[in-house]
Amino acid sequence: MNIGIDKLSFYVPNLYVDMTDLAHARDTDPNKFHIGIGQDKMAVNPVTQDIVTLGANAAASILSDSDKEEIDMVIVGTESSYDYSKASAVAIHRLLGIQPFARSFEVKEACYGATAALQMAKNYISEHPTRKVLVIASDLSRYGLHSGGEPTQGAGAVAILVTSNPRILTIENDSVFLTEDIYDFWRPSYSDFPIVDGPLSNETYIQSFSKVWNRHKDVTGLTLPDYDALCFHIPYTKMGKKALQSVLPETDEQTQERLMKRYEESITYSRNVGNLYTGSLFLGLISLLEVSNELAAGSKIGLFSYGSGAVSEFFSGRLVEGFKDQLAIKAHQELLDTRTKLTISEYETIFSQTLPKNGESAVFDDDTLFSIEKVEKDIRFYKNK
Repeated sequence: MNIGIDKLSFYVPNLYVDMTDLAHARDTDPNKFHIGIGQDKMAVNPVTQDIVTLGANAAASILSDSDKEEIDMVIVGTESSYDYSKASAVAIHRLLGIQPFARSFEVKEACYGATAALQMAKNYISEHPTRKVLVIASDLSRYGLHSGGEPTQGAGAVAILVTSNPRILTIENDSVFLTEDIYDFWRPSYSDFPIVDGPLSNETYIQSFSKVWNRHKDVTGLTLPDYDALCFHIPYTKMGKKALQSVLPETDEQTQERLMKRYEESITYSRNVGNLYTGSLFLGLISLLEVSNELAAGSKIGLFSYGSGAVSEFFSGRLVEGFKDQLAIKAHQELLDTRTKLTISEYETIFSQTLPKNGESAVFDDDTLFSIEKVEKDIRFYKNK
């Protein structure tokens, strides 16, 4: 039975900062951001948008009424959860109008969570082939103003509908995964921002990819020429490129050139959004599928997922006949093109805004499809425009 991605979409807030402006404000050479880390724009979320609204906005555009009746699970992969008990998936389930007899829960392991959710969905569909699972990767990547990680921030969500006989990508049964207890990036429960050991994080990312890649080769016998493209977790676009370049010497120049071209296509959207944490791998997949003209039915795509702390996985999928017809290329390009550019002062003001705490109340006005309408008695009330 073929199981995989039937529908796929992303959503980002309608605000962004230009990285040249940020570089000048931080007395830094713009090339350090544009070339050094490979970022051009950074998505900024207003206080009225959280992982619930981002996730619901991402999924709303792809779900039909029949999908909502056939979805048995809503799984949110996130490391930006705002409640230690209640899962964001429960609120998203209600906002989207999904049938009530469904499971709704969160999965957490840094940026790896959505991949775990995807594999859980695949396993469920293998036993229930007439049903569907909605996987959402939703996060707010925040390091703080003037911090070292500031230029790698971002916000957004990716929605993935997993079914049998998918119309975009079938997921192969070839996953290789790795767990190592490493403190390269973590966020204690008392902290608003993560603690990052930058050099260790970069080193661990590369080493994790090397380990699962080599293990995958040993298990499957597949090598670089067997893939039409490779997608990576993209905390910033240069990171995935470093991982890819670490294995390119294993193959011929023609394959190296082909895989590098596909990689550049896969980071087109991320360059203009920033880090989506759990969603970054799948934003890269969407970018690859929507930007590249070189892929066809049967093309094999390798995917490397990484979550600090650290868990990683390498798996693959094959494109399905007619996959391009299932993509929302025009809508996604319009979403990116119609965003509002912020001045650095506006960005810093928005970044510093917080929702009420300790029983305080507030009312908000946001014309996005799904947004936070008010906070009252420590409850977030969401509006469906």
